[in-house]
Amino acid sequence: MARKQRTPRWLEAARRRGPEDVQASGRSDWLARALGKAGVMPRAQAEAAIREGRVTLDGRVEHEPFAPVRPGMEVRVDGRVRHLEAPVLALMFHKPAGLVVHGSDAEGVGTVFECLRERLTHPLRDYEWLAVGRLDRDTTGLLLFTNDERLVQHGTSPERHLPKRYVAGVVGLPPEDALRRLREGLVLEDGPTRPAGARLRAPDVVELTLTEGRNHQVKRMLAAVGHPVRTLHREAVGGVTLDVPEGAWRLLTDEEVSQGLSFSVVS
Repeated sequence: MARKQRTPRWLEAARRRGPEDVQASGRSDWLARALGKAGVMPRAQAEAAIREGRVTLDGRVEHEPFAPVRPGMEVRVDGRVRHLEAPVLALMFHKPAGLVVHGSDAEGVGTVFECLRERLTHPLRDYEWLAVGRLDRDTTGLLLFTNDERLVQHGTSPERHLPKRYVAGVVGLPPEDALRRLREGLVLEDGPTRPAGARLRAPDVVELTLTEGRNHQVKRMLAAVGHPVRTLHREAVGGVTLDVPEGAWRLLTDEEVSQGLSFSVVS
């Protein structure tokens, strides 16, 4: 169960903003996504409501979820005016093993989105939550979520070099030479890697810090030095360190977003 949440100052400020602030920003969006980003309802529900004729733009019923919505337009859902100011929200989630970071799971185990949403409190449950990057099905640990695509792009951009720290249980006992190769960078099938931080936590446990995010990179790097991964856990992204139990979540603080992730919440 998630611990009691302290509302960040940036969220309190965003809630105080009025439609004038939205209009001044000059930002536009497509309707269903704007409703999800603003916490009116998740995007899938917004798309259904729009197609059912429950949403109006400037007094006209809109049936197209991808219709552009611009600053200053009056948006009503079921007759109620809804302002689409969209604070940048971010939270950490402690991903259990078995869940996929996809919209659906063909194996029926479940997705991180389903797991997170059933644990969220109102009104956070009404936002559309986007995962900032991915973790494999069998990987546990820190997964960040946000309602803002800009933070997703920031957190996953290869140009940002945002460090991500993993702890891997491996086959065998890695010698110093294997750690040195990881620190210097390896050549994988998709090209050379950036140098990584590498040290032992135990004789068969490697702490690996990457500043890039290729597909299955930790597993491929450790396999390349002769020590395949048995278990994998991510414990930090940037300056944000996982500190909630498995399956739990919490909102990030102002400092974690702006300093830990080096992301400005100012539009």
